[in-house]
Amino acid sequence: MLMTRSLLSELSAAAAQSPRRRKNRNFHRVDSAPVHRLLNALEPDSYVRPHRHLDAAKDETMIVVRGRFGLLTFNHDGGVDSATLIEPGGEVIGVDIPHATFHMILALAPGSIFFEAKAGPYVPLSEAETASWAPAEGASEAGAYLERMRKLF
Repeated sequence: MLMTRSLLSELSAAAAQSPRRRKNRNFHRVDSAPVHRLLNALEPDSYVRPHRHLDAAKDETMIVVRGRFGLLTFNHDGGVDSATLIEPGGEVIGVDIPHATFHMILALAPGSIFFEAKAGPYVPLSEAETASWAPAEGASEAGAYLERMRKLF
């Protein structure tokens, strides 16, 4: 499968039409695959709740291919440890996030897309992996929280 500019445009258009304002394109064939490789398109109003992956095999690598992202890491109480701007032409173009690290990614420009790789299989996040100190996706407070995090960039 070639990763073309037209594929990126199609993925961004699908994200813009999605209720969650994001869309992924998997390159692994099944959720049980031992390695997951995918493109993730996010729009600036897409809220990804801070979370972590507790499985020691679930370090997560992201490389931005289009747009701009802010990556936040947090301590266990919800305090921001780091705020990193990631963009293709910038000083930082990608990141490797160690397992057990609370993190959040947010799009800072329309049409933003990153490539992600991590160990499979897909397992939904457990309650212990979601940040209890941050609003759940869909909660009325999520938009205000996203805006507070965006101001760090």
